Amino acid sequence: MSSILLDGPAVEPVSLAEAKAHLRVEHGDDDDIIAALVAGARVHVEAQTRRALIVQTWRLSRDAWPVNGRVAVLPAPLRELVAVRVYQLDGTTQAIDADAFAIDKTSAPAVLAFAQGALPAPGRVVGGIEFDIEAGYGGAPSDVPQPLRQAIRVLVAHWYENRGLIAVDQSVAVLPDSAGALLRPYRVLSL
Repeated sequence: MSSILLDGPAVEPVSLAEAKAHLRVEHGDDDDIIAALVAGARVHVEAQTRRALIVQTWRLSRDAWPVNGRVAVLPAPLRELVAVRVYQLDGTTQAIDADAFAIDKTSAPAVLAFAQGALPAPGRVVGGIEFDIEAGYGGAPSDVPQPLRQAIRVLVAHWYENRGLIAVDQSVAVLPDSAGALLRPYRVLSL
């Protein structure tokens, strides 16, 4: 299943002020750099955990309905199934009522279950089914679990302190052990 980010987060899970306080930076000369590091650290944490931290809208596509009647949905945590479409052979879409799916939001990844044969087959061979979902812990930084926010602060500090060494020391690009330990319980694994 491919995923496309439609609407990214409105805020970062760690503010510029929080990041600067963590770094003990009192001047504004590096504000743009620190803000970019925060955004990069969020993306890195989201990629490592397969989770959306702040509410985001994603489009997931599948070629066909799975035979087991279950669709795994990432990124986690799923907040809402916004829309489902099936593409017809002529390129038009048929909307599917979200109520046709039983939604298990407690699993990671979340699961959309449906009755076999109850949904129309896609006419398009590739990407014939699209799901628009809303994922994330909430709309405010305080909604994000503290260990994930701390992992962002650790990464920002690591990258800020080592920003000139990437070409010299390969270990800078490696995830610091402390950040990895914070992320480990939140990782969504594939089977």
